[in-house]
Amino acid sequence: MLIDTHAHLNAPQFDEDRHEVIARARDNGIGRIVNVGFNRETIPTSLALAEQYDFIYSTVGWHPTDAKDMTEEDLAWIESLCSHDKVVAIGEIGLDYYWDTSPKDVQDRVFRDQIRLARKVGLPIAIHNRDAHHDVVQTLREERASEVGGVMHCYSGSWETAKLCLDMNFYISFGGPVTFKNARQPKEVLEKVPLDRLLIETDAPYLAPHPYRGKRNESAYVRLVAETAAEIKGISLEELAEITSRNAMELFRIS
Repeated sequence: MLIDTHAHLNAPQFDEDRHEVIARARDNGIGRIVNVGFNRETIPTSLALAEQYDFIYSTVGWHPTDAKDMTEEDLAWIESLCSHDKVVAIGEIGLDYYWDTSPKDVQDRVFRDQIRLARKVGLPIAIHNRDAHHDVVQTLREERASEVGGVMHCYSGSWETAKLCLDMNFYISFGGPVTFKNARQPKEVLEKVPLDRLLIETDAPYLAPHPYRGKRNESAYVRLVAETAAEIKGISLEELAEITSRNAMELFRIS
């Protein structure tokens, strides 16, 4: 069994064939999927998917690129959803300095508010980090995120940054980019990440792995990420699947 720990199967890219995409994932040995709700529009549709399929779970949170739109009422709404039996994390949350859609100070406030909420309700967090490595790590440290831990989603940073995250009780997750031939740094980091802190994901419909690079991604393709990870680690696909699935189930408390 494999677990796709980060997907967006509620995205409009799947409106024409969502059920078929989910069925293909199951046919390819994907036993669990963690789908992500990250703003006012996607949280309800992610929860609806989780309620429809017993092997799909959901996160709820507010993406940094949408931070300027978040209100106190939205934060209270997210808190109210944390008791839902299919909600397994708060996310994806974090900082994004690549897309200039929300001011940095607003992103910072929204990020900190959600870390504090995670500590209040006792859920792990799923971190989005784009071009903000130093500030993300500093904020996680200042807000005592190690108390709940979480996952660095689709990790793209250095080994030095990864070590800091590991020390704060975080898992490191890799997606399609680690399969690219020119992905030197992700491969080097994956090689060093301890097996008991390793996760895999797709981020579908984005970041499809080789040989589907540039096309729509889907959860079935997490197998390709797993194959690359197993090769880098020098273990069998079966062993990689067992380890990463156990990690995901422990982090998200999935039985």
